[in-house]
Amino acid sequence: MSAIEMSGTALGALRKQRSRKGSWALRMAILTAVVAVAPLLLYPVFLIKVLCFALFACAFNLLVGFAGLMSFGHAAFFGMGSYISAWTAKEWGLTPELAVLAGGLVGTAMGAAFGWVAIRRQGIFFAMITLALAQMVYFFCLQAPFAGGEDGIQHVPRGRLLGLIPLDNDLAMYGFCAVVFLLGFAVIHRVVHSPFGQILKGIRENETRTASLGYDTAHYKLIAFIVSATFSAMAGGVKALAFGIATLTEVHAATSGHVVLMTLVGGMGTIFGPVVGAFVMTAMEQYLARFGSWVTVIQGLIFIFCVLAFRTGIVGEFNRWHGLWRARRDPAPAGAAPARKSSPSQHAGDAS
Repeated sequence: MSAIEMSGTALGALRKQRSRKGSWALRMAILTAVVAVAPLLLYPVFLIKVLCFALFACAFNLLVGFAGLMSFGHAAFFGMGSYISAWTAKEWGLTPELAVLAGGLVGTAMGAAFGWVAIRRQGIFFAMITLALAQMVYFFCLQAPFAGGEDGIQHVPRGRLLGLIPLDNDLAMYGFCAVVFLLGFAVIHRVVHSPFGQILKGIRENETRTASLGYDTAHYKLIAFIVSATFSAMAGGVKALAFGIATLTEVHAATSGHVVLMTLVGGMGTIFGPVVGAFVMTAMEQYLARFGSWVTVIQGLIFIFCVLAFRTGIVGEFNRWHGLWRARRDPAPAGAAPARKSSPSQHAGDAS
């Protein structure tokens, strides 16, 4: 290859990198604008719930969508973060940001301990270990005096942000939730698109081959587990402060199934999929409440439909159709090698 061709290749790579950064900045700006405008169109309390579950689903998606580790026990982190934040805010009088951080730190410690145990197995065995650990947390919360048993921790004060700004108003609380969500979303995106995230994708696609390249896959999986647990706990903490209560519902196995459903419906392995899935599932609960417990049946039918009809979820399907549209609009030049056919999981992962 001549020097001119090499410089042209390097220039092309640089332009591609700048284009990706510009595209991400644009997407992040659009997401921030949507979050800022949403209270003008929808009820703030409903949006608070959406953002809490969106952050929870994004954290879960980091583990299952990019590292390929299916956890059935993430409610343990979400629920314990909820309990710790509620208790520290009510009993210790911590400000909201410190209470959420306290919940996040407990989630970090739990993630390190649970991850150290669970990552020693793969597939269904990993999922069953996480489910068993989550059930232990559930019974701990049921028996622990500080958790209040079946009554939970009630009348949790929202407090004052930084000790100055009262969050009693729903819009003020929504602003706090929005900041936590956007920060968590940005961090998770940075992790996914870093060299660390690329190794996680390599583990997801072929762990044996990744290990053969010299990477300590157990170490990377453990870090991903800890990061996911931390943001799950922070999401639970924000929800407890916003709604003034922490109950056993947050640590119940149904919550673990709920976040799996959100991620699958929105698009597992995509950046924005969990956000869309959280909005869709929360909206269903809100607007189908008149059907009572039948909402669960409706959600189950939607889950079956998604798995059968479009396994990559709403965002995954959108990205696939967008890719086809771009291929038709900009066909490859004559003589160029045809694009290699990729798997659905690759479509989903590249669609972020």
